[in-house]
Amino acid sequence: MTKYLTLSFLLFFCLSNTALTAQNFDINLLKPINKNETVFKNKYLELNASSVTALSVGIPASIAIAGLINHDKKLQRDALYMGGAFLVSGIITQSTKRIVDRERPFQKYSFIVLRDDESGGLSFPSGHTTSAFCTATSIALRYRKWYFVAPAYLFAASVAWARMYQGVHYPTDVLAGAVIGAGSAWLGWKMQKWVEGKKHPKTATK
Repeated sequence: MTKYLTLSFLLFFCLSNTALTAQNFDINLLKPINKNETVFKNKYLELNASSVTALSVGIPASIAIAGLINHDKKLQRDALYMGGAFLVSGIITQSTKRIVDRERPFQKYSFIVLRDDESGGLSFPSGHTTSAFCTATSIALRYRKWYFVAPAYLFAASVAWARMYQGVHYPTDVLAGAVIGAGSAWLGWKMQKWVEGKKHPKTATK
């Protein structure tokens, strides 16, 4: 019995120490990103962060409209699965936020500057980053031209940086958001390929 109690204590100690080390790494990485304010960074990064939802909804909607106008079933399916991936990524993100229940950096550390109108909410993972990387990856997987892929990921990376610069997310928040977003987009794309292969073998997504 004593042996199990000792092992449990050691495990708890190791996990606590790991969590503390990770938190220290997170805040030490965030501090230089959050400081050195400039007018350009304020405007550029705010524009990126504030346009995430509009673009994440607007791009699949525009593709769907184009598909309907041109009677292009492939574009309609692209829009459907891109929108589905966006919804799934949002559900995963919001569920994880409530499970982890992490405070935002500006709430925990007085030296972190808040440059956004966030009054609360939860930090892990970053919802904006999730949406941005979901949209960017959905585009990159379906329209593999550099002039689609490069701007999409530049925008997504700018959103991730913006959320740290604004003091509302840690680096691990945006990393997790990027993984959830890209992963949801990839799963949506694989599902689309599988369905198209079953129902539309001649027009299946490559």
